[in-house]
Amino acid sequence: MRLWLAANRDEFHLRPALAARSWPQQPTIIAGQDLQAGGTWLGVTKQGRFAAITNYRNPDSTAGTVSRGALCADFLAANTGSLDYLSEIQRNRDQYSGFNLLLDDGVDFYYYSNTQNQITKLVAGYYGLSNAFLNTSWPKTMGGVEALKRAQSDDDLINLLADKTLPQDIDLPDTAIDIETERLLAPRFIQSPQYGTRASTVVSISEDILLKERGFNSAGEVIHDIEFRFTL
Repeated sequence: MRLWLAANRDEFHLRPALAARSWPQQPTIIAGQDLQAGGTWLGVTKQGRFAAITNYRNPDSTAGTVSRGALCADFLAANTGSLDYLSEIQRNRDQYSGFNLLLDDGVDFYYYSNTQNQITKLVAGYYGLSNAFLNTSWPKTMGGVEALKRAQSDDDLINLLADKTLPQDIDLPDTAIDIETERLLAPRFIQSPQYGTRASTVVSISEDILLKERGFNSAGEVIHDIEFRFTL
């Protein structure tokens, strides 16, 4: 298997978005869509391209002028290789708020953070990513990696994303926000009336491409289960 990934999308519940679908104007793209800025947080194409992004948490950083979701959407719509695409993004990195970007063009898999400003080619292995740099040892990130190593099925991945375990305060990361918010954001599955986990997604790419998404409302209740499968 080339890629096996589990990812939660955490966002304000009032921010309008569409669940994963084939985009009407670009039907080879399978992704959710942010209706506020038009981009996406995670998606694949029927040809085997993959993109995902997370925000880098830094409350003191300067806000960017271009939506980060466009980074995924534009890559999925392009034929550019991952490295060439990231090299262009790197030259314009100050246009964006802090982000972590994962890109797979079907041959090579890369990670880039505009905060760290280092393009990294990823080799076979296990990785965890939240709102810090790749493999930063936050409890939910490292716990997720260990759960991924034990996983045997796509359902196992959906289940590991549903973990609401709250670490002890001594184990919480210090990201310059208040302790109550740090606690809220600490579990893999976040639930509150205003902000929380809105979708859990599993992606696998081998001879076939699978994207499975489970959507949630502000009460943490399942509101949809969607699955797409294609043969490369």
